[in-house]
Amino acid sequence: MPSFTPDEAAACRRLIDLALAEDLGTTGDRTSLATIPAATTCGAAFVARSPGVVAGIPAAELVCAAVDPALRFEAVVPDGSPVTRGIVIATVDGPLRSVLAAERTALNFLQRLSGVASLTQKFVAAVAGSSAKILDTRKTTPGWRLIEKYAVRCGGGHNHRIGLYDGILIKDNHLAGIGGDVRRAVEAARSHPGNAGLPVEVEVDTLAQLEVALAVRADIVLLDNMTPDQLRTAVARRNAVAPGVLLEASGGVNLVTVGDIARTGVDRVSVGALTHSAPALDIGLDYLA
Repeated sequence: MPSFTPDEAAACRRLIDLALAEDLGTTGDRTSLATIPAATTCGAAFVARSPGVVAGIPAAELVCAAVDPALRFEAVVPDGSPVTRGIVIATVDGPLRSVLAAERTALNFLQRLSGVASLTQKFVAAVAGSSAKILDTRKTTPGWRLIEKYAVRCGGGHNHRIGLYDGILIKDNHLAGIGGDVRRAVEAARSHPGNAGLPVEVEVDTLAQLEVALAVRADIVLLDNMTPDQLRTAVARRNAVAPGVLLEASGGVNLVTVGDIARTGVDRVSVGALTHSAPALDIGLDYLA
């Protein structure tokens, strides 16, 4: 069953602390405290209201534990599972006041992350039969990056670099700052102290720039906003002169265009929409007893 890495779990706990603080404030759930006897217990089920791919079960479990260690949470299906309407995703039982206090925050995490996984799966399905991998980007919700990237993996996608600190990607604005010199940028990135062993990726938006990137043997070349014909030309040039260089397509990628892009022969397609435009999956919490 997919689960959080230690870093992802730590990031999620920080988010949960913020989320519970904004929801419960300093007084807690005034409605439940006033209307629900303290000794009342219940069972409840997290249920899919629409089809998709589940992600975020570890987050929902962490929410329940943070609200009340007496809550007993049990996953019914693992993260990464396709679900249809009416499928029970997980259950929780214990003090009703605590279930109600955890409900919205747990659902917010489940719905958001399942939405990312569900959209990712659609992109992955759209490139089936090609050799291209679907990658995410840094276009994530501030603070949510690690767990949104976890959700991308649950949907069958792959993670790009996490941030500016763990990978080298020379973008158009870097090149603009040094007069557009692709060779100089790649060589400088490779030779900078601490960068040994890190793959160097450079963004190009013309086939002329691609030729320089191939000549200097960038590890990855990001082909930005190129047409399918340009991408096919780029792949042919790469295959002819630098077959070890990976090619990544980006820009103008959506569910209509991604299949044609993948079939040009590029190795990777990066899609900002996976995290910046994923709609939440409809999930509810149903009271059982």
